[in-house]
Amino acid sequence: MHAMPFAEESPPEPRTRCAAPTSRAWPWLRATVAGASLLVMVACAPVQTTQSGAVGVDRKQYVTSLISPQQVEQEAAQTYAAVMGEARAHGALNPDPQQTQRVRRIAERLIAQVPAFRADAANWQWQVNVIESDQVNAWCMPGGRIAVYTGMLERIQPTDAELAAVIGHEIAHALREHTREQMSQQLGAGLGLSVLGAITGSRDAVEMGNTFTQVMFQLPNSREFENEADAIGLELAARAGYDPRAAVSLWRKMAAQGGGGQPEFLSTHPSSSTRIANLQQMSERLMPVYLANR
Repeated sequence: MHAMPFAEESPPEPRTRCAAPTSRAWPWLRATVAGASLLVMVACAPVQTTQSGAVGVDRKQYVTSLISPQQVEQEAAQTYAAVMGEARAHGALNPDPQQTQRVRRIAERLIAQVPAFRADAANWQWQVNVIESDQVNAWCMPGGRIAVYTGMLERIQPTDAELAAVIGHEIAHALREHTREQMSQQLGAGLGLSVLGAITGSRDAVEMGNTFTQVMFQLPNSREFENEADAIGLELAARAGYDPRAAVSLWRKMAAQGGGGQPEFLSTHPSSSTRIANLQQMSERLMPVYLANR
Protein backbone atom coordinates (compact mmCIF):
# COMPACT_ATOMS: atom_id res chain seq x y z
CA MET A 1 0.00 0.00 0.00
CA HIS A 2 3.00 2.21 0.26
CA ALA A 3 6.54 2.43 -1.00
CA MET A 4 9.09 0.32 0.83
CA PRO A 5 11.99 2.17 2.42
CA PHE A 6 15.33 1.95 0.62
CA ALA A 7 13.65 0.75 -2.57
CA GLU A 8 12.39 2.29 -5.80
CA GLU A 9 8.77 2.09 -6.94
CA SER A 10 7.66 0.52 -10.21
CA PRO A 11 4.67 1.75 -12.25
CA PRO A 12 1.24 0.41 -11.26
CA GLU A 13 -0.30 -2.55 -13.04
CA PRO A 14 -3.89 -2.61 -14.36
CA ARG A 15 -6.51 -3.83 -11.90
CA THR A 16 -9.28 -6.42 -12.35
CA ARG A 17 -11.56 -8.49 -10.20
CA CYS A 18 -11.06 -12.24 -9.84
CA ALA A 19 -11.04 -12.63 -13.60
CA ALA A 20 -9.41 -14.88 -16.12
CA PRO A 21 -5.97 -13.95 -17.50
CA THR A 22 -5.70 -13.82 -21.29
CA SER A 23 -2.84 -14.30 -23.72
CA ARG A 24 -2.07 -14.17 -27.44
CA ALA A 25 0.99 -16.33 -26.95
CA TRP A 26 1.69 -19.82 -28.26
CA PRO A 27 -1.06 -22.48 -28.08
CA TRP A 28 0.53 -24.28 -25.15
CA LEU A 29 0.56 -21.05 -23.16
CA ARG A 30 -3.06 -20.31 -24.07
CA ALA A 31 -4.00 -23.77 -22.82
CA THR A 32 -2.13 -23.18 -19.58
CA VAL A 33 -3.85 -19.84 -19.11
CA ALA A 34 -7.24 -21.39 -19.84
CA GLY A 35 -6.68 -24.02 -17.20
CA ALA A 36 -5.53 -21.44 -14.70
CA SER A 37 -8.54 -19.25 -15.54
CA LEU A 38 -10.99 -22.05 -14.82
CA LEU A 39 -9.25 -22.79 -11.53
CA VAL A 40 -9.35 -19.15 -10.49
CA MET A 41 -12.99 -18.57 -11.38
CA VAL A 42 -14.09 -21.71 -9.56
CA ALA A 43 -12.05 -20.74 -6.48
CA CYS A 44 -13.34 -17.15 -6.15
CA ALA A 45 -16.01 -16.72 -3.51
CA PRO A 46 -17.61 -13.85 -1.57
CA VAL A 47 -16.32 -13.21 1.94
CA GLN A 48 -17.30 -10.92 4.79
CA THR A 49 -14.12 -9.67 6.43
CA THR A 50 -15.69 -7.08 8.75
CA GLN A 51 -18.93 -5.93 10.31
CA SER A 52 -20.39 -2.85 8.64
CA GLY A 53 -20.07 -0.54 11.64
CA ALA A 54 -21.86 2.78 11.99
CA VAL A 55 -20.40 3.85 8.64
CA GLY A 56 -22.13 0.97 6.83
CA VAL A 57 -19.23 -0.62 4.95
CA ASP A 58 -20.91 -3.71 3.50
CA ARG A 59 -19.45 -4.24 0.02
CA LYS A 60 -19.30 -7.91 -0.96
CA GLN A 61 -15.65 -8.89 -1.39
CA TYR A 62 -14.43 -11.66 -3.69
CA VAL A 63 -11.23 -13.53 -2.93
CA THR A 64 -9.78 -16.78 -4.15
CA SER A 65 -9.33 -19.68 -1.79
CA LEU A 66 -6.05 -20.30 -3.61
CA ILE A 67 -4.61 -17.44 -1.56
CA SER A 68 -5.36 -18.19 2.08
CA PRO A 69 -5.28 -15.70 4.96
CA GLN A 70 -2.49 -17.82 6.44
CA GLN A 71 -0.34 -17.42 3.33
CA VAL A 72 -0.79 -13.66 3.31
CA GLU A 73 -0.12 -13.52 7.05
CA GLN A 74 3.11 -15.48 6.59
CA GLU A 75 4.29 -13.17 3.81
CA ALA A 76 3.41 -10.14 5.93
CA ALA A 77 5.36 -11.45 8.91
CA GLN A 78 8.43 -12.17 6.80
CA THR A 79 8.28 -8.88 4.91
CA TYR A 80 7.74 -6.81 8.05
CA ALA A 81 10.69 -8.50 9.78
CA ALA A 82 12.85 -7.81 6.72
CA VAL A 83 11.83 -4.13 6.54
CA MET A 84 12.39 -3.62 10.26
CA GLY A 85 15.72 -5.45 10.06
CA GLU A 86 16.87 -3.23 7.21
CA ALA A 87 15.77 -0.11 9.06
CA ARG A 88 17.62 -1.29 12.17
CA ALA A 89 20.77 -1.95 10.13
CA HIS A 90 20.64 1.63 8.85
CA GLY A 91 20.02 3.03 12.31
CA ALA A 92 16.58 4.11 11.15
CA LEU A 93 14.31 2.09 13.45
CA ASN A 94 12.55 4.08 16.19
CA PRO A 95 15.18 6.85 16.18
CA ASP A 96 13.29 9.11 18.60
CA PRO A 97 11.78 7.42 21.67
CA GLN A 98 9.26 10.24 22.16
CA GLN A 99 8.04 9.93 18.57
CA THR A 100 7.70 6.18 18.94
CA GLN A 101 5.86 6.51 22.24
CA ARG A 102 3.41 8.98 20.72
CA VAL A 103 2.72 6.81 17.67
CA ARG A 104 2.23 3.71 19.81
CA ARG A 105 -0.06 5.50 22.24
CA ILE A 106 -2.35 6.63 19.41
CA ALA A 107 -2.22 3.24 17.72
CA GLU A 108 -3.10 1.43 20.94
CA ARG A 109 -6.25 3.54 21.36
CA LEU A 110 -7.28 2.70 17.80
CA ILE A 111 -6.45 -1.00 18.13
CA ALA A 112 -8.69 -1.18 21.20
CA GLN A 113 -11.62 -0.33 18.89
CA VAL A 114 -11.05 -2.97 16.17
CA PRO A 115 -13.52 -5.51 17.67
CA ALA A 116 -16.29 -3.16 16.50
CA PHE A 117 -15.45 -4.38 12.99
CA ARG A 118 -13.88 -7.81 13.55
CA ALA A 119 -13.46 -9.55 16.89
CA ASP A 120 -10.54 -11.74 15.85
CA ALA A 121 -8.36 -8.69 15.14
CA ALA A 122 -8.10 -8.06 18.88
CA ASN A 123 -5.89 -11.16 19.01
CA TRP A 124 -3.57 -10.16 16.17
CA GLN A 125 0.10 -9.79 17.03
CA TRP A 126 0.07 -6.02 16.63
CA GLN A 127 3.39 -4.26 16.11
CA VAL A 128 3.95 -0.51 15.83
CA ASN A 129 7.25 1.06 14.81
CA VAL A 130 8.64 4.31 13.43
CA ILE A 131 11.08 4.35 10.49
CA GLU A 132 13.39 7.29 9.89
CA SER A 133 12.76 8.39 6.31
CA ASP A 134 11.91 11.63 4.51
CA GLN A 135 8.97 9.87 2.88
CA VAL A 136 5.53 11.06 3.93
CA ASN A 137 4.23 7.58 4.47
CA ALA A 138 2.61 5.02 6.78
CA TRP A 139 1.19 1.54 6.36
CA CYS A 140 -0.31 -1.45 8.16
CA MET A 141 0.41 -4.93 6.86
CA PRO A 142 -2.00 -7.85 7.23
CA GLY A 143 -2.11 -9.06 10.80
CA GLY A 144 -1.59 -5.59 12.31
CA ARG A 145 2.04 -4.71 11.51
CA ILE A 146 2.23 -0.91 11.46
CA ALA A 147 4.97 1.49 10.38
CA VAL A 148 4.94 5.30 10.40
CA TYR A 149 7.73 7.23 8.71
CA THR A 150 9.35 10.26 10.32
CA GLY A 151 8.59 12.20 7.12
CA MET A 152 4.90 11.89 7.97
CA LEU A 153 5.54 13.21 11.47
CA GLU A 154 7.99 15.98 10.61
CA ARG A 155 6.81 17.26 7.23
CA ILE A 156 3.05 17.05 7.84
CA GLN A 157 3.27 17.90 11.56
CA PRO A 158 -0.02 16.11 12.28
CA THR A 159 -2.03 16.69 15.42
CA ASP A 160 -2.85 13.56 17.43
CA ALA A 161 -6.28 13.44 15.78
CA GLU A 162 -4.76 13.80 12.31
CA LEU A 163 -2.23 11.06 13.04
CA ALA A 164 -5.08 8.90 14.31
CA ALA A 165 -6.79 9.43 10.94
CA VAL A 166 -3.67 8.17 9.14
CA ILE A 167 -3.14 5.13 11.34
CA GLY A 168 -6.85 4.33 11.49
CA HIS A 169 -7.01 4.40 7.70
CA GLU A 170 -4.11 1.95 7.47
CA ILE A 171 -5.58 -0.36 10.11
CA ALA A 172 -8.81 -0.38 8.11
CA HIS A 173 -7.01 -1.73 5.04
CA ALA A 174 -5.75 -4.63 7.17
CA LEU A 175 -9.16 -5.29 8.74
CA ARG A 176 -10.77 -5.46 5.30
CA GLU A 177 -7.97 -7.70 3.98
CA HIS A 178 -7.49 -5.43 0.99
CA THR A 179 -4.05 -6.92 0.32
CA ARG A 180 -5.47 -10.43 -0.02
CA GLU A 181 -8.33 -9.12 -2.13
CA GLN A 182 -5.95 -7.29 -4.44
CA MET A 183 -3.72 -10.37 -4.70
CA SER A 184 -6.83 -12.28 -5.80
CA GLN A 185 -7.45 -9.63 -8.44
CA GLN A 186 -3.87 -9.93 -9.65
CA LEU A 187 -4.35 -13.67 -10.03
CA GLY A 188 -6.65 -12.80 -12.90
CA ALA A 189 -4.46 -10.02 -14.32
CA GLY A 190 -0.87 -9.61 -15.45
CA LEU A 191 0.57 -11.45 -12.45
CA GLY A 192 -1.85 -14.37 -12.70
CA LEU A 193 0.53 -17.07 -13.82
CA SER A 194 3.21 -15.99 -11.36
CA VAL A 195 0.78 -16.20 -8.46
CA LEU A 196 -0.63 -19.51 -9.67
CA GLY A 197 2.90 -20.88 -10.00
CA ALA A 198 3.56 -19.98 -6.38
CA ILE A 199 0.30 -21.58 -5.24
CA THR A 200 0.86 -24.82 -7.11
CA GLY A 201 4.49 -25.01 -6.06
CA SER A 202 5.91 -24.72 -9.57
CA ARG A 203 7.97 -21.66 -8.65
CA ASP A 204 7.98 -22.02 -4.87
CA ALA A 205 7.12 -19.25 -2.41
CA VAL A 206 9.27 -16.62 -4.14
CA GLU A 207 6.47 -15.72 -6.55
CA MET A 208 3.96 -15.30 -3.72
CA GLY A 209 6.39 -13.05 -1.89
CA ASN A 210 7.00 -10.95 -5.00
CA THR A 211 3.27 -10.53 -5.55
CA PHE A 212 2.69 -9.61 -1.92
CA THR A 213 5.44 -6.97 -2.08
CA GLN A 214 4.06 -5.43 -5.26
CA VAL A 215 0.50 -5.32 -3.95
CA MET A 216 1.50 -4.07 -0.50
CA PHE A 217 3.95 -1.37 -1.51
CA GLN A 218 3.62 -0.44 -5.17
CA LEU A 219 0.14 -0.78 -6.64
CA PRO A 220 -2.27 2.08 -5.92
CA ASN A 221 -5.42 1.28 -3.97
CA SER A 222 -8.73 1.40 -5.79
CA ARG A 223 -11.28 4.07 -5.00
CA GLU A 224 -13.43 1.36 -3.39
CA PHE A 225 -10.61 0.37 -1.06
CA GLU A 226 -9.84 3.97 -0.20
CA ASN A 227 -13.47 4.84 0.54
CA GLU A 228 -13.75 1.83 2.85
CA ALA A 229 -10.49 2.62 4.64
CA ASP A 230 -11.53 6.25 5.04
CA ALA A 231 -14.88 5.26 6.54
CA ILE A 232 -13.64 2.53 8.89
CA GLY A 233 -10.57 4.55 9.86
CA LEU A 234 -12.71 7.54 10.78
CA GLU A 235 -15.01 5.40 12.88
CA LEU A 236 -12.05 3.82 14.69
CA ALA A 237 -10.72 7.31 15.42
CA ALA A 238 -14.10 8.56 16.62
CA ARG A 239 -14.58 5.53 18.86
CA ALA A 240 -11.08 6.12 20.27
CA GLY A 241 -11.98 9.71 21.16
CA TYR A 242 -10.27 11.49 18.26
CA ASP A 243 -12.15 14.16 16.32
CA PRO A 244 -12.94 12.58 12.92
CA ARG A 245 -12.98 16.03 11.29
CA ALA A 246 -9.19 16.01 11.57
CA ALA A 247 -9.10 13.79 8.46
CA VAL A 248 -10.15 16.80 6.39
CA SER A 249 -7.33 19.02 7.62
CA LEU A 250 -4.91 16.10 7.22
CA TRP A 251 -5.69 15.62 3.54
CA ARG A 252 -5.42 19.36 2.95
CA LYS A 253 -1.94 19.23 4.48
CA MET A 254 -1.14 16.29 2.21
CA ALA A 255 -2.25 18.21 -0.86
CA ALA A 256 -0.15 21.20 0.19
CA GLN A 257 2.95 18.96 0.16
CA GLY A 258 2.77 18.66 -3.64
CA GLY A 259 5.60 20.96 -4.67
CA GLY A 260 8.14 19.03 -6.74
CA GLY A 261 6.25 15.76 -6.37
CA GLN A 262 3.38 14.23 -4.45
CA PRO A 263 4.01 12.52 -1.11
CA GLU A 264 4.60 8.76 -1.30
CA PHE A 265 1.40 8.24 0.70
CA LEU A 266 -0.62 9.79 -2.13
CA SER A 267 1.06 7.65 -4.80
CA THR A 268 -0.61 4.56 -3.34
CA HIS A 269 -3.66 6.36 -1.90
CA PRO A 270 -5.16 8.07 -4.94
CA SER A 271 -7.02 11.25 -4.13
CA SER A 272 -9.89 12.79 -6.05
CA SER A 273 -11.77 16.07 -6.17
CA THR A 274 -14.57 14.53 -4.11
CA ARG A 275 -12.46 12.89 -1.39
CA ILE A 276 -12.39 15.82 1.03
CA ALA A 277 -16.12 16.38 0.53
CA ASN A 278 -16.74 12.71 1.33
CA LEU A 279 -14.54 12.94 4.42
CA GLN A 280 -16.49 15.98 5.59
CA GLN A 281 -19.78 14.12 5.23
CA MET A 282 -18.49 11.00 6.98
CA SER A 283 -16.92 12.95 9.83
CA GLU A 284 -20.14 14.86 10.50
CA ARG A 285 -22.04 11.58 10.55
CA LEU A 286 -19.59 10.25 13.15
CA MET A 287 -19.67 13.28 15.45
CA PRO A 288 -22.15 11.61 17.86
CA VAL A 289 -19.77 8.65 18.16
CA TYR A 290 -16.86 10.98 18.85
CA LEU A 291 -18.78 13.09 21.39
CA ALA A 292 -19.81 9.95 23.25
CA ASN A 293 -16.20 8.77 23.53
CA ARG A 294 -14.02 11.85 23.89
